[in-house]
Amino acid sequence: MLAGSSFYPQRLQMEVASVKRKRKEYAVSIIFLAPALALLLVFIVYPVCDVVYLSFHSWKGLFGQPKTWVGIDNYVKALTSAKFWHAMLNCVWFMVGSFVVLMPISFGLALLITSGLKGTRIMKTAYFMPVMLGTTAVALMWTYILNPSWGALAELLRFLHLDNLIIDWLATPTVNVIAVVLVNEWMYAGYNMLIFASGLVAIPDTLYEAARIDGCVGLQRIRYITLPLMKNTFKVFSILAFTGSLKVFDIVWAMTRGGPGDTSSTPGIILYTQAFQYKLFGRSSAYSVILLVFGVALSLIVNRVFRQENDLYA
Repeated sequence: MLAGSSFYPQRLQMEVASVKRKRKEYAVSIIFLAPALALLLVFIVYPVCDVVYLSFHSWKGLFGQPKTWVGIDNYVKALTSAKFWHAMLNCVWFMVGSFVVLMPISFGLALLITSGLKGTRIMKTAYFMPVMLGTTAVALMWTYILNPSWGALAELLRFLHLDNLIIDWLATPTVNVIAVVLVNEWMYAGYNMLIFASGLVAIPDTLYEAARIDGCVGLQRIRYITLPLMKNTFKVFSILAFTGSLKVFDIVWAMTRGGPGDTSSTPGIILYTQAFQYKLFGRSSAYSVILLVFGVALSLIVNRVFRQENDLYA
């Protein structure tokens, strides 16, 4: 009895020591995470909450001016605006371009730079150069190239005696959106190339060697080995493509400013002009919340579509 009774206090002391050690580890973890959590709260959580609050009010952006409660009026006007839905249609063009143009090109470039050919370092630099130039520089460069009077594309068409194909590409409705989409894909092909390349180099070479022994080479290797093992990489690309298309602003603003007549406008341009040109900060906040909801919904759908098979039973 004495021996047994002395065992329980010892076990209790060990459990107490274990709890204290875990609390100390948690405290140390919180200390290290505190700066990041503070930045997250100050620069992300608080602004999002403030935008949601402001979306239910009318405010002209003047300091000291009271905010007037308008309920869901800003959302009603935003969702019933034909200009907003036309801008959303332009976002669809960006989404289509991302999957039809950008994804095949970026994936092909990733296959090229990871193939072991000579000169891949120069290729990486050349393909990534448009991203390093900056959006404004790329937009101005292509604005000059697409100028119908003296642009490089127009001069090339004249040299080929195809003058009938020369139009004002950035002033023609629908054509201007497609032109900006193609410039956007040209700019970000190198960035997405690195995303796909990171997925390619993570695939073990032993799988390719085993496939080669079994006679699986060429496109069959890509179809049956590369693509299935890069499921998460394609998921990341899809989420970035959807969310990036919803919030696109800079390259459209630099090339067309949403014109002519809002034909190339995007939701990002609308919320910018509503806030800083028309001083409707409440309406602009409502547009922001709507885009946030759309972005989160699309991200959840993509995660559902690309869910791993072993997650089905988790």
